[in-house]
Amino acid sequence: MKDQIKAHVKWQVEAYVKSKKDHENENIIKKIESFQNRNAEIVKVMANTTITDRKQEDDHTYVHYDVHMQYLIKQKDKMYMEEKLEHHLASFYKDKLYESREINQEDIILNQRQIEAELEENDDMPRISYRYDRLKAVQYAEKWWNSYNPAYKKFEVDCTNYISQCLHAGGAPMRGYPNKSKGWWMRSNNWSYSWSVANSLRIYLASSRVGLQAREVGSPHELMLGDVICYDFQGDGRFDHNTIVTGKDALGMPLVNAHTSNSRMRYWAYEDSTAYTPNIQYKFFTIVDNP
Repeated sequence: MKDQIKAHVKWQVEAYVKSKKDHENENIIKKIESFQNRNAEIVKVMANTTITDRKQEDDHTYVHYDVHMQYLIKQKDKMYMEEKLEHHLASFYKDKLYESREINQEDIILNQRQIEAELEENDDMPRISYRYDRLKAVQYAEKWWNSYNPAYKKFEVDCTNYISQCLHAGGAPMRGYPNKSKGWWMRSNNWSYSWSVANSLRIYLASSRVGLQAREVGSPHELMLGDVICYDFQGDGRFDHNTIVTGKDALGMPLVNAHTSNSRMRYWAYEDSTAYTPNIQYKFFTIVDNP
C-alpha cells in the first residue's frame, strides 16, 4: 500500500512540471496557471509522504497520509521555495488503490464560518507603547508554519490564532483580559474573539487605537514583512482567513505563511485555493508602531 501511495504522489509531482494538457487535475492546472500569470514557473517539485492513520473495514482499507509539498519557483532572476502540507485519504480494495483524494483544509474555513463578534472598544484606555519587530514576527511565522507552539491552544481553524501569535512575537501587546469581546489577548485556556476569529481580528485591526494598531492600505505592494492580509473568500463582508507576509516575489508582491492549510511562502492572492471564488475580497493591514 505504501508503494502505491508513493507512486500516486510521484505522478502528481511529475504533473506539475509537464504541460497542463498532459493531465486533468484541476488543482494542479489552477496552480500552474497562477504562476504563469505572474511570469513565474515551477521548475522542481519535491514531496515527502507520511502515513498518519490506517483503518480496515472488511476488504476495504482507508489510509490517511500527509504530503509535504515543496515547489521551487523561478521568477525573473529570483528563486524561492513555496511549501504546503497536504492531507490525503487513500482508499484500497483488496490491497489495490482505487481512489486517493486531498482533504482540503481550506474548505473547513468555509464550513465553520464563525459568527461575527461585536468588539467593545474604549478609546479612553491608557496608551500602550510598543515597537513592532517585524523580523521577530517573521522568524516566529517561519518556525511554526507547519507545527504548533505548545504554549498556545491549537484550533481546528487555526489561521487567526497563528497570526495572532506571530504579531505577539513581534512585540504587539495584549490587552482587554478577561472580556472576550474587548481587546486582543490569550491567557491560559481563554482568549478574545479578535485573537482567534478571522473576521474579529479584521475588525480589531481596522478599529484599535490602543495597543496593537494597524493602518489599512489599498494595495499589496504597500505591505511590508510582518504585515497582515485578510480574506473574504465569498465576498459577503465576513472575512474567513488571515495570513502574514513573510517574503516578496521578484515583482515585489507578498508571499505569505498561514495555518489551517499550513503554507509557507505562498503567493498572497490564493488563486490556487479550493476556497477561492471570483467574488473574493481582501484587506491589507500594515502594523504601526506606538512608541
